Amino acid sequence: MNNLTPQVVFTTISDAINQLTGCCLPNPTLYINRRSFKVVKLLGEGGFSFVYLVQDVASGRLYALKKIRCPFGSEGVQDAMKEAEMYRIFQHENVIKMVDTCVVSDKDGSKIVYIFLPYFKRGNLLDAISANLLHHTHFSEPDMLRFFRGVCYGVRALHCHRLPNVPISSRDQDDASVHSGIEAWDSREARTTGSARRQGSVMSFTGSENGTGLSDLGSRHQPPAPTTAAIDDEDAVIVPFAHRDIKPGNVLIADDGQTPVLMDFGSMARARVKIQTRQQALHEQDLAAEHCSMPYRAPELFDVKTGSTLDEKVDIWSLGCTLYAMAYGTSPFETNQINQGGSIALAVLNGNVRFPTVEQADRYSAEFREFIKTMLVVDPSERPDIHEVIEQVDLLLTRPM
Repeated sequence: MNNLTPQVVFTTISDAINQLTGCCLPNPTLYINRRSFKVVKLLGEGGFSFVYLVQDVASGRLYALKKIRCPFGSEGVQDAMKEAEMYRIFQHENVIKMVDTCVVSDKDGSKIVYIFLPYFKRGNLLDAISANLLHHTHFSEPDMLRFFRGVCYGVRALHCHRLPNVPISSRDQDDASVHSGIEAWDSREARTTGSARRQGSVMSFTGSENGTGLSDLGSRHQPPAPTTAAIDDEDAVIVPFAHRDIKPGNVLIADDGQTPVLMDFGSMARARVKIQTRQQALHEQDLAAEHCSMPYRAPELFDVKTGSTLDEKVDIWSLGCTLYAMAYGTSPFETNQINQGGSIALAVLNGNVRFPTVEQADRYSAEFREFIKTMLVVDPSERPDIHEVIEQVDLLLTRPM
C-alpha cells in the first residue's frame, strides 16, 4: 500500500488511452503487478480524476479504482498522493479504507496515480435521496438521525485526529506491491464479512411512502466504540483535519445498508489555517472554489477574511446542508437560489434557511428543523463542534416519535 512505480500495461495502447478515458471499446483489461483487472464501467469523474468499477480477474472481487491524471508535474503527483495518505491515516468504520495505490507513467511522460478503494454496491447517499425524489418517498426522522449520527462519527475521527496515529512511511513500505496489498485486503474482508461489519441492526437504506425509510429490522444500531488507539492518550497532540467537501455524494452506504462511510479526501486539509495576508486569503478561496462543492460550502470559504482562522467548523456547516438534503431532497441554498433567482454564494453568505411550511406538509419535527439551523449559522464561532452535534442527535433520538 505504497507509492510505487510498478509495471502497468494494457491489452493495447488504444485501450490505455481510449478505454480509461471513457471511450466506447468494451471491457479493457488493466494489468498491475501480475494481476489483471477488467474495467467494468465508469462510476464518476471530476477535474482530472475518474473513478471506475473494476473486477479482479482472478478473484472476481470488485473495486472502485480512482485514476488521477497529473499533467502538471510533481506538484500534481504530490497532491494526489496526499489524498492517498489521508486514507491511510484515518482508521474508522465510518471512513473509507484504501486498499492500495500506485504511480505510473503515461504515454506522454506525465504521471497517473491509481487508488484502489472498496466498492459499495449500494451507492451513496445522493443515490438514495434521488430515489426518494423519483418515487415520492422519504426517510423517517429517527432512521435519518441514526444514519446522520454515523456520518458524524466519521467526521469526529477527522476532527479529533491525534499525532501519534500518523503512520511513518519507510522505503521498505514503499517497496511493497499492489499485488500483495490487494490480496491482504481480500483476506481481511473475507474474515469480517457477516461478523464484525454486521454488528447492530440490519437496515435497508431505501425510501418509504409511510416514512419508515431505512427500515430497522433488528435491534437499534449502537454507537461504535472509538477505534483510534490513542484517543485516550492525554499527552497526544490533537491535530484536527477538515474534510471540506462533505455532501451526500461523498457519503457511501455500506453493504449492511445502515453504515455511512465518508469518502473522497481530495479536499482534505489540516483544519486550522490562520489567514495572515490577503494573498493567502485569495489562495484559500481559490482552493475552496476548486475542491468544495458550492451548495455545501461554508460561507467563510466563499469570502476568506485576512486575520481570520479557518477551522473544522467548515464541516459542521456542510453537515447541516447534508441533513437538510436528506430530509428535503436538496441543499437549502440550492432551493433558495432557484426560488429567489439569486446566486448560491449570496444565499450562503446570507444564511437564510427556509423549510417547507405546514401547508407544504413538512413531515419533520420543529426540533429537527432547529437542529439543522444550529449548524447553519454564518459565524463559525457560533456553530456547535462535532461533539455537540452528536450530543444533540442523541437527545433528539431519545424523544418519543
